[in-house]
Amino acid sequence: MLHYFRSSLIVTVIGLVLAGVLAGGTGVWIAFNLALLETSLSFDNAVVNASVLKHWDEKWRKRFLLWGMLVAVFGMRIVFPLVIVAVLAGIAPLPGPVSLWDWLSSGAWPGTDVLSMAVARPHEYASTLQSAHIQVTAFGGAFLMLVFLNFFLDRNKDEHWFVPVEKILVRIGRLQMAALLLSLLVLLLVTGLLPQHDAYAFLVAGLWGVVAYSLVDGLGDLIGDEGAAAKTGWSGFIYLELLDASFSFDGVLGAFALTKNIFLIAIGLGIGAMFVRSFTLLLVEKGTLSTLRYLEHGAFWAIGALAAVMLLAARWHIPEAVTGGVAALLILLAGLHSWWDLRRTKASATRV
Repeated sequence: MLHYFRSSLIVTVIGLVLAGVLAGGTGVWIAFNLALLETSLSFDNAVVNASVLKHWDEKWRKRFLLWGMLVAVFGMRIVFPLVIVAVLAGIAPLPGPVSLWDWLSSGAWPGTDVLSMAVARPHEYASTLQSAHIQVTAFGGAFLMLVFLNFFLDRNKDEHWFVPVEKILVRIGRLQMAALLLSLLVLLLVTGLLPQHDAYAFLVAGLWGVVAYSLVDGLGDLIGDEGAAAKTGWSGFIYLELLDASFSFDGVLGAFALTKNIFLIAIGLGIGAMFVRSFTLLLVEKGTLSTLRYLEHGAFWAIGALAAVMLLAARWHIPEAVTGGVAALLILLAGLHSWWDLRRTKASATRV
């Protein structure tokens, strides 16, 4: 089993060494805690990734685990926040050739771009990024809500964990575009709870989350990729990357509570993302989702809980410990129920 985590352990050692070079023992401790935070909060992401990857062929699985890793670490945890701050502040995300040459020759960060702000004025960068909290949570919450609803509203779904509730959801799924209608209804209800100056930004960002999911979900049909977004091909790859972004970006915002150093944040969250990928590979290749029959259900209930927390966070502050605790509890209960059910089935077969 250790070989599944070999690459993650190598990245951990390299990352912690770099953190030590950047900020000494304090940097190592911060990066280590960020890695633990990312891993613990994203285990449900690993289970959902595994539920998608189990349908993929070996070629696409390897592409996701390699290229998807690079996109997850550098794209979603470094570049994406820089782009958001660039849009909010109205400045370039990266230094131009002249600013870059000035930095290389003088060792200073003279540029007015976002990367220079993040390095030279980290508190200003963190403040600007956190000012986008409402838009980020609305987009991510709406996207995750559709992921949750489309799993449980599936009319062909015949296995249930919370049987009474899930049977009702399957029945609601008979309504055409049920997931889309429910998502829009929730967005409108939460919008009504917000102050007027926040309501418009929340609603627009949430609608973009709905649009993003709808586009990715239909991308497979558009490019002739059978199986659509949750199966294989480019549509599935984009789907998983957007899913990872929705899971991770709230963690990026929360990381600023520990440090304002974007390099330490990238190292810590990157290590955590590597372990999430390792858990994903373990779950796929060991066939854990087939053995623990309710584990996938628990992960999607955790997604529903995370979506609700993200959307409600636009109005009320909800500690990250609560979010991670609820998700972990749901997955743990699903895993224990699956294990108990498996033992009971084996015991019945033995008696027969």
